[in-house]
Amino acid sequence: MTGLSDPPQHAQHLPIPEKGSTRPMTSSLVALAVVYVGVDTHADTHHVAIVNEHGKKLADREFPTTAAGYAAIERWITSFGRVARIGIEGTGSYGVELARYLHEHGHDVAEVARPNRRLRRAQGKTDTIDAYAAARRLLDESGVTAPKLRNGAIEAVRALRVARHTAVKASTAALNALRGLITTSPETLRSQLRGLSRAKLLATCAAFRPDTGHLADPVHATKLALRSLAARVKEAQDQADQLERHLHRLLKQVAPNTLNVFALGPDTAAALVISIGDNPHRLIGEAAFAHLCGVAPIPASSGKTVRHRLHRGGDRQANQALHVAVIVRLRYDQRTRDYVARRTAEGKTKPEIIRCLKRYLAREVFQALRTDFRTSASAA
Repeated sequence: MTGLSDPPQHAQHLPIPEKGSTRPMTSSLVALAVVYVGVDTHADTHHVAIVNEHGKKLADREFPTTAAGYAAIERWITSFGRVARIGIEGTGSYGVELARYLHEHGHDVAEVARPNRRLRRAQGKTDTIDAYAAARRLLDESGVTAPKLRNGAIEAVRALRVARHTAVKASTAALNALRGLITTSPETLRSQLRGLSRAKLLATCAAFRPDTGHLADPVHATKLALRSLAARVKEAQDQADQLERHLHRLLKQVAPNTLNVFALGPDTAAALVISIGDNPHRLIGEAAFAHLCGVAPIPASSGKTVRHRLHRGGDRQANQALHVAVIVRLRYDQRTRDYVARRTAEGKTKPEIIRCLKRYLAREVFQALRTDFRTSASAA
């Protein structure tokens, strides 16, 4: 790795003047070149590689993941000529800040998929190989998509949803531990706690006053443990409820139409909004959105057999959100129940009907999302 202040390592690639020529070499010769950049991202360093429009290797270099490092990357890649496009691996994780920085500086940034295992078995795996592979993917457009820049209101929605999910998981884990501890507790405690509702159980456990001077007694030790777990459940649940209120208020600002779709709550609406991100131009239509959510049937035809199969890819959190909404509609929406009755009479199974309903719901959600994003764009 060379220092950030080192000069560009590409002097060997500059044109050599003809013998006897008095015309000096200028930087304008470099400016005429068109280059493509690939970045292999990591937590502490990014490896950057540059190729020309024919895929020929020009140079590669490693930079730290700091503000100074991002500025150095931008200066270094532009010193080779006109940067046509920059392909970055992992713009949703380690590469997100670099993608933001380069986008703000006017560069065309794309997300490139990581090399498949078959290619890695054939070529090996190093940061340099991965960076050059990312740059060359830009030439044939294979595995290249628009990145999620995460620089707007939807990133705020994602942050709140992540925090809420963490609180919900902590509450669930503590409650499961509490119930498991009751199962193996002494009978004097089990008889006292048996058959209580969730709220009554937590209140009873929180009211225990064990004798901490006799913790060698399983009864007192179990009471102390149950009181601690009950307090943990309540604290985590209070945090989850508070974050859900904040999330609902934020969604009413950025995606009111999506939030008003029947059977979508703050959590499920947030999952669907996050699936698109702050740059909705990534999706060209509702079919692309359905594919993103994993509810678009995949062709699986061969010869005279024409069929489709279930799509098991896509954004699984968005897929789960659609599934939850469909289950709610099956219970509370009369139109959905009428549809199920009609398709059941046609011989469809319940899983097949749910898949159809998820596809229809994806179309409805996409229309609401598009309206929300258009409103936000016009307001901006």
